[in-house]
Amino acid sequence: MKGNRTLLTEFVLRGITDRPDLQVPLFLVFFLIYVITMVGNLGLIFLIWKDPHLHSPMYFFLGNLAFADACISTTVTPKMLMTLLHQNDIITLGECFAQYYFFCISATTEIFLLVAMAYDRYVAICNPLHYVVVMSKRLCTVLISMSYIVGFVNCGLNVGLLFRLTFCKSNIIDHFYCEILPLYTISCTDPSLNTLIIFICASSIQISTSVTILVSYARVLFAVLNMKSDRSRKKAFFTCSAHLLSVSLFYGTLLFMYVSHGSGPGKQQDKMYSLFYTVVIPLLNPFIYSLRNKEVLGALKNVIK
Repeated sequence: MKGNRTLLTEFVLRGITDRPDLQVPLFLVFFLIYVITMVGNLGLIFLIWKDPHLHSPMYFFLGNLAFADACISTTVTPKMLMTLLHQNDIITLGECFAQYYFFCISATTEIFLLVAMAYDRYVAICNPLHYVVVMSKRLCTVLISMSYIVGFVNCGLNVGLLFRLTFCKSNIIDHFYCEILPLYTISCTDPSLNTLIIFICASSIQISTSVTILVSYARVLFAVLNMKSDRSRKKAFFTCSAHLLSVSLFYGTLLFMYVSHGSGPGKQQDKMYSLFYTVVIPLLNPFIYSLRNKEVLGALKNVIK
């Protein structure tokens, strides 16, 4: 007891829907999506590791992106499936913090991997003669390491601040996984500091990384338009289109979720945003990057043979 209020250490995840008739169909749909997501991302990692033709900086970043997508899906989807089976599923405070921590690391790392991939395309198209020298193994390792380090630090700060909160208002989290914003709504400690910190972190990360990506691709676009060969221009647009599509999907949903709705409560539309970047994007990314990529398809054919 604290101030005549019982402090909660277990919570109930409300899930995607309260309608019992949708539980089984949604379970089957999301289970199939999870299987395809894991096969697609882990298969892409295997192809990049197996085929020497894919041992280049671009595919090195792509393999790490696939790993981050697999981690995001694995952190969220299995628990969501359990919630669909049991309608309302119990999660402890420690499990809740751990789930958000590992999801946050994966999502933050993916953001900086997208920046690294944008820089890689900028060097490849705007400075092709020095590409091998600039995008050395050392620089690629540094960029990958910094992506994970920033993820650990950013998420460690946000989760660390969660320990200052106490929960006694309600034991129901109106979400399908332990998202940080719905936790603030059931806290009996003022979460203003937490809200401010997460808004500052999310805004600074998204603004700095999105500006970097926009500048990189603006210069790429200028270089492509100045190319004399139609074939070279078409090839450059082709190599960048998949990355731009992935960036637009990921940044768009995060922008609405964490910046536009910064301190708002967990509403149904927020669940849809969360569902998109935790389930749909990890499913789409391996296909976006591989279905029209002749090198990846060639590696797949060689493995099948």
